[in-house]
Amino acid sequence: MLYLSAVGIYYFESAAQPDAFQFIFHSLWWAIATLTTVGYGEVYPITIGGKVFTFFVLMIGLNIVAVPTGLVSKVDPIVKTIFSQ
Repeated sequence: MLYLSAVGIYYFESAAQPDAFQFIFHSLWWAIATLTTVGYGEVYPITIGGKVFTFFVLMIGLNIVAVPTGLVSKVDPIVKTIFSQ
């Protein structure tokens, strides 16, 4: 998913922002920041295609990172009560 996101944003943004998305590795940095929901302050899409693509990558990143994190945090109090008895 990471590589697919990097290639996708490179496809949409490299012509409009040749300095920001000069190489696929620059796009990989954007993909890591976006998929982990950290955010991307220094590099962001400006084309319509890039913005729509970013929306879908953010939704996937939310499911990959945030949902499992929430599930783990929900189980943590249960495990603590089991081991404290």
